[in-house]
Amino acid sequence: MKLLFLMIFLFGCSYGGVYIEETVQSAEQLMSEMDDFILIDVRTPAEFQGGGIDGAISIPHNEILDRAELELPDKDIVIFVYCQTGRRSAIAAKDLSALGFLRVYDLGGLE
Repeated sequence: MKLLFLMIFLFGCSYGGVYIEETVQSAEQLMSEMDDFILIDVRTPAEFQGGGIDGAISIPHNEILDRAELELPDKDIVIFVYCQTGRRSAIAAKDLSALGFLRVYDLGGLE
């Protein structure tokens, strides 16, 4: 797994960012092994107010392109994104990758 991640990471460094679809269970394992990462809830502000994953910050998927570079200045930090069903997190992960963020994990949806 680590070799595969390294290969994907190196490929991503050469051709812009990369994003990886990840299950919540394996993401929890990764998070427990990391000191520094960002968890982004890309649902609407109303959905975010209704509850989510502890420690997440709210950046709605349709605002990622406008806000990411201002609010996430380190393009090398590990970023986990999630939404309600997985559709918006996939869009946000692709957008973050296109902006040059190098280690983006799409956790899919809470459902």
